[in-house]
Amino acid sequence: MAGHSTASKILLLPLSKMYGAGTWVRNKMYDWKIKKQYVADIPVICVGNIAAGGTGKTPHTEYIINLLRREYNIGVLSRGYKRHTKGFVAATPHSTPRDLGDESYQMYHKFRREVMVAVCEDRVEGIERMRQINPKLEVIILDDAFQHRAVKPHISIVLTEFDRPLFNDDLLPYGRLRESTTALNRADIVIATKCRPGIKPIEYALFDKHLDLIPAQARFFSRFAYDTLRPVFPDRAVKAPDLDTLTEADMLLAVSGIANPRPFVRYLKSFAPKVKVNVFPDHHEYTRRDTELLLERFNSMKGRQRYIITTEKDAVRLINNPYFPHELKPYIFFLPVHVEFLDRDNGRSAFDETLMRLIKRNI
Repeated sequence: MAGHSTASKILLLPLSKMYGAGTWVRNKMYDWKIKKQYVADIPVICVGNIAAGGTGKTPHTEYIINLLRREYNIGVLSRGYKRHTKGFVAATPHSTPRDLGDESYQMYHKFRREVMVAVCEDRVEGIERMRQINPKLEVIILDDAFQHRAVKPHISIVLTEFDRPLFNDDLLPYGRLRESTTALNRADIVIATKCRPGIKPIEYALFDKHLDLIPAQARFFSRFAYDTLRPVFPDRAVKAPDLDTLTEADMLLAVSGIANPRPFVRYLKSFAPKVKVNVFPDHHEYTRRDTELLLERFNSMKGRQRYIITTEKDAVRLINNPYFPHELKPYIFFLPVHVEFLDRDNGRSAFDETLMRLIKRNI
C-alpha cells in the first residue's frame, strides 16, 4: 500500500501477516462448520465492506430501505458504533444519537415508523429480539456486519470505493482491510461506490479485471448525488441558499466528522463561493470548545453571505448538541446525499431487479 515509510513497512507488515493468519483461522472455523452460524427464517441482507473506513454503507442501506419499504415490513440492525448504551436497544421517538449511534439514529430519524431500527453488538440476539417485538418483520438488513459471521445472511452486499479499491489494499494495520480479499467470495453483490465523473471505459474494464468475480456474483457501479440544502434547525433558519446562485463574494464553512469528507468538500468547492473547511474525526462528538471554535471561525468570515454547510450524519449530532451556539442556528444547513447507480449494465433497474430476485428466492 502506497504512502508508508520503509520503517513503518518493516514494523507493520509482520503485524498484518499475524492479523491475516488470525482472520483466516476464524473464517475457516465457520467455513468448516466448527463454529455454528445462525440462519433466520426470513431474508437477512448484509450490507458491509472489507476495508475499514467510509465506503458509503449508510446511503446504500437507505437506498435499499427505499426500494423495499413499500413491499416488505423491514427491520434494520447495526451494532450502533460509538453509542453510549450497551446491549439491545430498539429505536423510539425518544432516542438520541447517544442511544443508537449516528447512522442508526439517522435512519430512524429519516424513516420513522416505516422501518424498525435497532442496535445490538450481538447480531443473533438483535435479530431474535426484533422478531419478538415485531413478529410481522419480513426482511432484516444488517448494517456493517460482513465480518460478523455468527449470522449467515441470505444476501451479502459488499461495497468498495472505486478510487480506493480493496484489491489495491493490504490487511490491517499496514492497510485498511479487515480480512483478506478472498472474503469477497462470500458476496452475492459487489458495488463500486463513489465513482467520479468522467471515468473512462478502460478504467471500468481494469476494475472488473482486478475484482475478478465469478459469473454468479453481480457487480454494480454507484455514485453519490447531492440534493438541495436543508436547514439543521428549521424553526430558526434563514432561507436555504442555492449553491448555483452564490458568487465569489460569498463564503461557506464546510464542517464534517465523517470517514471520508473529500467528496463532500470537493462538491462544495465546485461552486463559486470561497470554502473554508473544518474536518473532525469520524463519529466526532462535538464538544463545547468545538462549537466555540466554529462560532469564532464563522464570525471571522468576510463574505457577503455566509453559511455553514455540514453532512447529513453530522446534522443529526449537531441538532442534539446542547453546546451549539444559538447565533449559528439560522445559518447552518446540511447537504443530503443519495445513491445513484450508473447506467453501465442498466444501472439502477438492474440492481433493483437483482436484489428483489434474490429476496424472493429466499422467502
